[in-house]
Amino acid sequence: MPTAADRVAAEALDLPVEARIGLVDRTLMSLNLPTRPDVDRLWAEEAERRVSEIDRGEVRPIPGEEAFDRIRRKYAT
Repeated sequence: MPTAADRVAAEALDLPVEARIGLVDRTLMSLNLPTRPDVDRLWAEEAERRVSEIDRGEVRPIPGEEAFDRIRRKYAT
């Protein structure tokens, strides 16, 4: 028998993306974790800037595994 958390999660996953983001935000806020609003704002601005660069074709994203391979090669001893 599914738990209440399982039922809530299943319903949440059926929500549109924006609603899920809002739900995650509200859930995290309810945990009363220490926050750094200025840092959060700067990271959000950086993410938006990077998405805009991709949308304008100024940069080409690469798969994560390729990025990690490059890092491993660069810092391998």
